[in-house]
Amino acid sequence: MTKLQNPVLMGTIGAAQGLRGEVRIKSYTLDPSALGDYGNLHSEDGRVFEILEVREAKNLAIVRFRGVNDRNAAEALRGLDLFIERDKLPDEELDDDEFYYADLEGLEAVDGAGRNHGTVTGIFDFGAGNLLELKGPGKRPVLIPFSEAAVLEIDFENGRLLIDPVAAGLDGEDEDGPGSRKRRPPREEE
Repeated sequence: MTKLQNPVLMGTIGAAQGLRGEVRIKSYTLDPSALGDYGNLHSEDGRVFEILEVREAKNLAIVRFRGVNDRNAAEALRGLDLFIERDKLPDEELDDDEFYYADLEGLEAVDGAGRNHGTVTGIFDFGAGNLLELKGPGKRPVLIPFSEAAVLEIDFENGRLLIDPVAAGLDGEDEDGPGSRKRRPPREEE
């Protein structure tokens, strides 16, 4: 079994559904029933899953895989992340100003003065808006808002994001700000 070169997370298997081996999948596609439109799904350990049937239930996809024929086999898959290769995503359907979040990973975050604030290593949404994770050498990972105020320009050709360090919450990063390893001295009692 081969590992994917540029994996994109498509969904996470949840609980078993019924007795015939179906599983509930939290799909990260816009339309949960479109999970089967991208071909076979792959797990991190190299297993390949061929989708036989997909149907939507609320905001989940109910999926039946080839070779998963009973509830016990379906329950054994719980918590498994499913991926596809990045080149399976249809780029021709995107407008000029649209992109996939997966394409942001690996971009360098720089400000107007040319200072590098790290590389985008992840995109998260904890419910209050999207956040970009930046990691730089010798620095702890930091999260910045993925907003028009914080991210001024996305330049895929040069592999860069132009950011506003104040709006991103990174101002003063070199001293005591987010991601620095320097500890602040304890406050003195008065």
